[in-house]
Amino acid sequence: MKTLHLILKKEWFDMILSGEKLEEYREMKYFWINRLTKKNLDPKHFDTITFSHGYANNRRQFVIELKEIEIDKGRPEWGAKSGEYYFVLKLGDIISKNMYI
Repeated sequence: MKTLHLILKKEWFDMILSGEKLEEYREMKYFWINRLTKKNLDPKHFDTITFSHGYANNRRQFVIELKEIEIDKGRPEWGAKSGEYYFVLKLGDIISKNMYI
């Protein structure tokens, strides 16, 4: 199983964890193109995403199914700039949680 590890701000972390936000966005920049696509620009395959809130050793984390990666416009209420294209990470079910306090 191949996992993508991503850091989120509290707002987006909590919205995904609650089931309110069903996709995550990454900008169409060199860093993300390199990280999310193959040389022919087809999306790389990841089975899951481990989302973390912050960088501390005792940070909150959860693992969620990644259904697919596509290029599309994002929803402003979920953090996208209106009219801009993003890598859209389509999210599935939460697999596990580590909620440190």
